[in-house]
Amino acid sequence: MSKDTGKPSCELDICEKSSSKNGNLIKHKRKKQYCCDICGKSFSVHSNLTSHRRVHTGEKPYQCDICGKSFSQNGQLTTHRRTHTGEKPYHCGACGKSFSGGSALYFHKRIHTGENPYCCDICGKSFSVHTNLISHRRVHTGEKPFQCNICGKSFCQNASLTTHKRIHTGETPNHCGICGKSFTQFHYLISHNRIHTGEKPYCCDICGKSYSIRSSFTSHKRIHTGERPYQCNICGKSFSGSSALNSHKRIHTGEKPYSCYICGESFSQISTLTYHKRIHTGEKPYQCNICGKSFSGSGKLTKHKRIHTGEKPYHCDICGKSFSVGGALTSHQRIHTGEKPHHCGICGKSFSESSALNSHKLIHTGEKPYRCDICGKSFAASSHLRMHHRIHTGEKPCQCDICGKTFTRCSYLITHKRVHTGERPYQCDICSKSFSVRGSLIIHKRIHTGEKPYSCHICGKSFTTSSHLRLHDRSHTGEKPCQCDICGKSFSGSSNLITHKRVHTG
Repeated sequence: MSKDTGKPSCELDICEKSSSKNGNLIKHKRKKQYCCDICGKSFSVHSNLTSHRRVHTGEKPYQCDICGKSFSQNGQLTTHRRTHTGEKPYHCGACGKSFSGGSALYFHKRIHTGENPYCCDICGKSFSVHTNLISHRRVHTGEKPFQCNICGKSFCQNASLTTHKRIHTGETPNHCGICGKSFTQFHYLISHNRIHTGEKPYCCDICGKSYSIRSSFTSHKRIHTGERPYQCNICGKSFSGSSALNSHKRIHTGEKPYSCYICGESFSQISTLTYHKRIHTGEKPYQCNICGKSFSGSGKLTKHKRIHTGEKPYHCDICGKSFSVGGALTSHQRIHTGEKPHHCGICGKSFSESSALNSHKLIHTGEKPYRCDICGKSFAASSHLRMHHRIHTGEKPCQCDICGKTFTRCSYLITHKRVHTGERPYQCDICSKSFSVRGSLIIHKRIHTGEKPYSCHICGKSFTTSSHLRLHDRSHTGEKPCQCDICGKSFSGSSNLITHKRVHTG
């Protein structure tokens, strides 16, 4: 008898195991006399050997009479049935949480005790469940023993393979009882349910921010620690999350496994495909609770809300300027570094932003896919069409808070405000002359370089600006679009018209 527990204990010198049931203790004392003739594993009880053999044979004799799912052990079927009945007979004494299976409760208790008895002998990382350690070791070995028999893709966990197969079958067996939405994985359903309940159980002890998904919480904490444990073995770039690394690797491989069944376009990330599908459906599930505007992506809603709050969380560490969007900060920093990573494969011209490169490429193709439905004018960029529409509507949504002047574009407003502040942020690195507008600096630099990139296709004469080329073109065409409203005389340029009007005004 054990003095500490009052329970019968093993009398062997090598062991101090105790048990509340004599039967369990008797089984414990037995030698492992029942041996598997396939893999050699030994068991002290014959019934355990019988259950084990089903691992090799694949036999699943216990079938659920509700959904038809089969299991190799009767205990597994009993636990599974509670999925249908909702029964959770095992309760945690620490937090009150209930579970359908005793093993689930057993592992849950380690959250409270902090016990992680299974340690990786390579990196030292510890786990509360032995199967998690086995899966983790495959990170080091690169082993992926579970292969899809449809596409041949391999996985380090059987559960990952089961989930992957649903891409081929389209199966989504986990249904939300509130809105009816279906999911391929049960934990996606649990996370989804929190949209309805508003529950955010994962709270950051540094900044207080809360999350509904554990993985989002883990990734968030790395913002504070700066930890980036996932490294690309091709280029060495590091990431805070494994999913970000997997997505990044597809840049190197060119893999795009997610295809749109409507138009056939393929994507490297499933989230990009989900977002893309909303182009076809017109769905905008994310609504602003301040102004009611709806968006197709949660990221767009987050950015939009900053219009109302004025929040600018992204700060330039060189000049201190703040931005509401991370991409805007990245683009801004290139003003300081001069970096232009996006190159045109036709003429070699470089750009600081990919959107600018895409717009530039249309110069070579001549393509103008965005057409005004009022006047029929076509544009190379959708943003140019949006700005053009305001000519017809008269809309000027960007207003100066100093003088009240309004503008069709916010970029015009930013430039205008420099009239009031006197700010000239764009400086020539040759003569130090400063400008309030970036375009003026670019044109000015051509005085030093002698560059004249705009050539007349009729006579070959070159110009430093596109406006000078347009004015010159009129000498060939005879076009005189600038007309005097007093005498009706026409001129090829506005400056000539201004000079002419002085004849009337004296």
